[in-house]
Amino acid sequence: MIPFGTRLRAAMDTRGPLCVGIDPHASLLDAWGLADDIKGLETFTRSAVEALADRVAVLKPQSAFFERFGSRGIAVLEKAVEEARAAGALVLMDAKRGDIGSTMGAYAATYLDPGSPLFSDAVTVSPYLGFGSLRPALDLAAANGAGVFVLALTSNPEGAEVQRATAADGRSLAQLMLDHMAAENAGADPMGSVGAVVGATLGDAGANLAINGPLLAPGIGAQGATPADLPGVFGSAVGNVVPSVSRGVLRHGPGASGLRDAAQRFADEVREAVSAA
Repeated sequence: MIPFGTRLRAAMDTRGPLCVGIDPHASLLDAWGLADDIKGLETFTRSAVEALADRVAVLKPQSAFFERFGSRGIAVLEKAVEEARAAGALVLMDAKRGDIGSTMGAYAATYLDPGSPLFSDAVTVSPYLGFGSLRPALDLAAANGAGVFVLALTSNPEGAEVQRATAADGRSLAQLMLDHMAAENAGADPMGSVGAVVGATLGDAGANLAINGPLLAPGIGAQGATPADLPGVFGSAVGNVVPSVSRGVLRHGPGASGLRDAAQRFADEVREAVSAA
């Protein structure tokens, strides 16, 4: 079984490092001329997947925007995951799950067990119940060639009160989590399958991001960051960055050509920024 980190590196090298989020905001549905209902959700999601899944490295559906429609929304999400993976995109489920024991195990089985209809190539998780609480997800991901992206330094201002707090040994809590990730990825080649989520809007991460794993960088586009900001935030680790753009691409729909052109522009700008670093 090929590890997620290996598959992601290959996708980044061939398709470019861009991740496009599928976030069916009510405002985006309206901008596309769609109703904020299950039919609108289906049309929006199908259009985004059909336009992008055969050309971008990663598609990142935000689970909450599907969950708000109940079981019918989850059915749309299941189909999107299946069709995106069939077209060659890696699917990162943006669910940000975090719990303990058997509950964390159930979350892991939902997204990281091949028998689940929501089985994805990777999932986002929250470590702030303690990094060890993620063990069910880490182990199941490793067993099935999947990945886990762990929240580390997020772009929301209130995140700093937890993430920048100091642990007993003097490290920030974010650095403590990053060091755990580095340990999980030790010895992996070309990179490990445990990634970190680090906001592209931070300006300066103020942490050691050399975790030998992928670095998901949300915040490009509508949140104000640009590809040119990436070297300043990620430094020598910029080659492992997977910049994530959602509204910056999706607002160019509903036409497939508009979505594809926007994604290509961002991908080209990322390549230029990384090569110049």
